[in-house]
Amino acid sequence: MVVVLTNISYLLTSVLVTTSLTLTIIPVWVRIAFSRGFTGKDMNKLGDVRVAEGGGLWVVISCTFGIYLLATLHRYLSNEVVYNDEFFALTSLLLLTSLLGFMDDILGWKKGLPIWVRVLFIAPISIPLIVIKAGVSTVSIPLVGVVDFGILYPLVLVPVGVLGAANAFNMIAGYNGLEASMGLTLMLFTAIFSYVKGIDLVFECSLIMASALAAFLRFNWYPAKVFPGNTLTYAVGAYYASLVILGNMEKFGVLLYTLYFIEFILFIRGIKDGIYKENFGIPEDDGTLKQPYSKVYSLTHLAIVILGKLGIKPTEVRVTLTLTSLQVLVGMVVLAVTLLGLI
Repeated sequence: MVVVLTNISYLLTSVLVTTSLTLTIIPVWVRIAFSRGFTGKDMNKLGDVRVAEGGGLWVVISCTFGIYLLATLHRYLSNEVVYNDEFFALTSLLLLTSLLGFMDDILGWKKGLPIWVRVLFIAPISIPLIVIKAGVSTVSIPLVGVVDFGILYPLVLVPVGVLGAANAFNMIAGYNGLEASMGLTLMLFTAIFSYVKGIDLVFECSLIMASALAAFLRFNWYPAKVFPGNTLTYAVGAYYASLVILGNMEKFGVLLYTLYFIEFILFIRGIKDGIYKENFGIPEDDGTLKQPYSKVYSLTHLAIVILGKLGIKPTEVRVTLTLTSLQVLVGMVVLAVTLLGLI
């Protein structure tokens, strides 16, 4: 019991520090970004509304410090080394991925790194996981069963998983509070699942990232003072994939990512129609958003259409709440079917 309470106190301290760091740094960053002209146009609003860019960097840094603090408390106060390899592989991957995203952010929207460069760079970023041979090669695949991939798991599936998750998380974006809300939801459901399964590493690291995202939402919620940027989206997607791999919970992780698979299908639909879609709506004078295309090429477009058909004004906040609610629903269903062994 004493050990359990000690571990809980370490985790709560790390979560508190992570939250405090984010809440303290973001306002300072917003002022600096505006003073240096590092701002972007808020596309879902009329006029030239400017918002500070690159705020996701401080979510990543705060989360990293939170994980380091957790490891430090265990080592210095309890004289124990916990998850040593996993902690440093996870934080290394998180920082490397955010660095790539930040490079894209500072070069400018639509003027940043070419897509092929981003894809090429994200794949080897999974090297920290490869080095520690993260995960177990035996994977339970929904509707397929248990498959042993052997050496292909760390050398092929891990990089593909990190690459796919990082890019996919970047696809449902562009609305105040959307990326942070979706990331927070993913982390909380991952924390619940890992807690029930007794996967302490994933539980603790999910909560630390969740605390950073929750604090970030304080400034990213409508009307946003700061954008997360690709710095956050790539990092959170890669971080999520890493937690799934480290926890050997691929079935749960893939199912929880259902909305991102749907988003990818809608994206391909757009490519087939010759449209490289944008998620933004067209802002109207009354604060509502209009569907930007004749067809639906993103879940954000679908949310606008559904809200309109229900007679609800499709505002930016409502689109964010609709998609976050969908992710909560997916999370609840996935938790039920996986914990009950229904799939």
